[in-house]
Amino acid sequence: MRPGDAEQQAAAKILRLAKLRPQLAIILGSGFDCCAESVQAKVRIPYSELPGFPRVSAAGHKGELIVGHIGKQPVIMLRGRAHFYEGHSMSAVTFAVRALARCGIEALLLTNASGAISPRLEVGNFMLVKDHINFMGENPLQGATVRNQDRFVDLTQVYDPGLQHTLSRAAKACRLRLKTGVYLAVSGPSFETPAEIRAFAKWGVHAVGMSTVPEAMVARQLGIRVAAVSCIANLAAGRSKRPISHSEVIETVGRMSEAARAFIEEFVGFYGRSSELSH
Repeated sequence: MRPGDAEQQAAAKILRLAKLRPQLAIILGSGFDCCAESVQAKVRIPYSELPGFPRVSAAGHKGELIVGHIGKQPVIMLRGRAHFYEGHSMSAVTFAVRALARCGIEALLLTNASGAISPRLEVGNFMLVKDHINFMGENPLQGATVRNQDRFVDLTQVYDPGLQHTLSRAAKACRLRLKTGVYLAVSGPSFETPAEIRAFAKWGVHAVGMSTVPEAMVARQLGIRVAAVSCIANLAAGRSKRPISHSEVIETVGRMSEAARAFIEEFVGFYGRSSELSH
């Protein structure tokens, strides 16, 4: 199979089943799955029924693609992602983004749960990702490329200023204090050591997680505007005397779910209005 064929097959099935042609896609990470309840769904497709989509196993990641409306705005929403720590290749981790591009997506919002490194961040905050560090050990742009795709992608400004402004407006509208910071992605699945966290802090990192960066890089290669938001679910190693556990992360993001839902609904509304003004 030639590079890009599998993505084209997945996109063809999505376009065949859904009459809507959204320009905005949202990938729901840990803590954000409740946002799927905001969608007036026209089509629901399990990942298992989409050619090439990897299976997902992380808690809270349903593995379902939804096409529908939030308010008046058409969206494609992905309930969960494939993670590098699950044993997937980088091409599998980013497969959904490449398929979305072939569906005509122009803007992508990535969400995740992360651990706070900066003392400015506390559990229960939301952080707007202004930049990132890829510390996963692999680059998702390696390997064969589809014709006319740039291999050497400029990442000077990964995260779109316009979408960041829209997220800031949305946070203000729902009275949510939105912090900003640099996100560092590790491969996982273990949490970091205190020594690693101290090193990351010296690099200027504010939060650490195990996703998002590969998808953002591939989206930029494909010319898609990107924004990302982290739900701060725990204090990184060394910031608390308590041991870190995945169950704690799941419990925390559960408490934040309604705030996350209101935030995303406002974002989609503002995005829709700004898109109307720009056309």
